Amino acid sequence: MSVLGVDIGGSGVKGAPVDLETGEFARDRVRIPTPQPATPEAVAEVVAAVVDSFDTTGPVGCTFPGIVRKGVVHSAANVDPAWVDTDADALFTEATGRPVVVLNDADAAGLAEVRYGAAKGRDGVVLVLTLGTGIGSALINDGELVPNTELGHLELDGRAAEKRAAAAVRDDEDLSWEEWGGRVDRYLAHLELLFSPDLFVLGGGVSKRFDRFSDHLHRRAEVVPAALRNQAGIVGAALVAAGREDTPA
Repeated sequence: MSVLGVDIGGSGVKGAPVDLETGEFARDRVRIPTPQPATPEAVAEVVAAVVDSFDTTGPVGCTFPGIVRKGVVHSAANVDPAWVDTDADALFTEATGRPVVVLNDADAAGLAEVRYGAAKGRDGVVLVLTLGTGIGSALINDGELVPNTELGHLELDGRAAEKRAAAAVRDDEDLSWEEWGGRVDRYLAHLELLFSPDLFVLGGGVSKRFDRFSDHLHRRAEVVPAALRNQAGIVGAALVAAGREDTPA
């Protein structure tokens, strides 16, 4: 059984049918650049184009980079402010002609890592962090998701953590892996004090270079790279759309 997942990012809207038995893409991914400005109507057109790229039927899962409660967007820290209070479920359902369920992008990645990836079979508190342009977070306790944690906005060294330790910051400030790894370590230390996790899973594109900065991480909890990397959002969205996981409310 395959279900279509779509992942809305700052630079691209990506989608693919997902084989829910394996968590792998059933077809090659399609990517269309995110429109600028990324207003709800403009993004809905692109989501519809991604969906129309595949000959699938049935529900669609879609991620969004912000707080999503019962399909309604409640924050827009890194996207167009017009998204706030938008019923994304209804918007994308109308645009695609298919039932669409929308959830936070990091929550989708976390669900995917728990079902298929680095956190599979792990009990206790798991924190999945997506390190990219910003920092997304998924908090999972014994397999149950606590949705919309948005822990990238915690304060770190006087600024939002994602302004200090996101992957994009390493490039923007020309930091060495040691310097950036030290910042990530301080961020994880702060999260340890607050949540006492048993496992950190670090995702985003930087996860494939985990060995470049892992020696600079000194946490009590185990820290591992994400297994699904940038595919996790699409996989988690498809998983929710199929009803294999409860939709975060």
